Amino acid sequence: MVSVMVKVAPAYEVLIGKDILKSAGTLMKNVRPIGKCAVITDTNVEKLYLERVLSSLKEAGFDPHAYAFSAGEEHKTMETLTDILDFMSEIPLTRSDFVVALGGGVTGDMAGFAAGVYMRGIPFIQIPTTFLAAVDSSVGGKTAVDLKNGKNLAGLFHQPSLVITDIDTFKTLTPENYACGCAESIKMGVISDPELFSIFETGDPSTYEIEIVRRAVQAKADIVQRDEKEAGDRKLLNLGHTYGHSVEKLSRFTLPHGHAVAVGLAMAARAAEKMGDMDANTKERILKTLEKNNLPVALEFDAREIYQSSLNDKKMAGSSLSIIVPNEIGRCEIRKIPAKEFEKYIELGMQ
Repeated sequence: MVSVMVKVAPAYEVLIGKDILKSAGTLMKNVRPIGKCAVITDTNVEKLYLERVLSSLKEAGFDPHAYAFSAGEEHKTMETLTDILDFMSEIPLTRSDFVVALGGGVTGDMAGFAAGVYMRGIPFIQIPTTFLAAVDSSVGGKTAVDLKNGKNLAGLFHQPSLVITDIDTFKTLTPENYACGCAESIKMGVISDPELFSIFETGDPSTYEIEIVRRAVQAKADIVQRDEKEAGDRKLLNLGHTYGHSVEKLSRFTLPHGHAVAVGLAMAARAAEKMGDMDANTKERILKTLEKNNLPVALEFDAREIYQSSLNDKKMAGSSLSIIVPNEIGRCEIRKIPAKEFEKYIELGMQ
């Protein structure tokens, strides 16, 4: 087992290993006093891992209570959040108790949001069960639900007390879902870690999963530690996301998040090359690496559609927008542009 420290206030540890789900309760005893907890999961993960986690918690002396909501991005809503909060109040949880998020990014976002607003904030622990959540959403403290006008428009920053990542859970992922984790990891490589990128460019990621998660989490932690609330450098983590969230919304969320990020990253690379911010060879390396890892690099939407879809993105700041421009593998820049100019970048990012 390896670990990464996320040095915010208070700091927390990300534990990464094989077959550590059965030890979840023991690991939690190092950060939480014995008491009640709400284990929030979805109906897919419930069948796979809930009993194992509940047994581990009980063996460690905790009093766990489980709630499973209907799986899928379409259930990442205020209505589901309210149901979770009602469940927590019926246990009832107190301010000395905690929440466990067991599942992918949707579960982590909603359970973390619920913990952040219940009694004005109680602790929570992340147990990501997808490659995507392990390398991205389980770390950094962003929590949210979707509104009808866009993804993650209601939420707050609420850092976990601990993250427990058992890479054996990746074995149950479909190839499509596994590729989503590849997309976010490739993105982190482009932002700040050329060695991480090279694993996906030349190797087989399935043989380096612990190293990939460790490197991706460390890269994200380094940025979050500098800018916890996204006032500056943390915006780098949005590479590809303004484009990606737009196409995700246009697909009516039938396009998996990681695939949307891959398309967004490809668009950002094409636009950067045409604007003279990146050389053609680097652009091709990014596109080929995405394709090698079973990810799309284009979709059948036009530039105007994507631009209109982006207008409600939370990254818009009035009439301006901060876009992330990749320069080379391992280096990107934040560029503030008038929001109306983003359509030009979208056009440049198309095929």
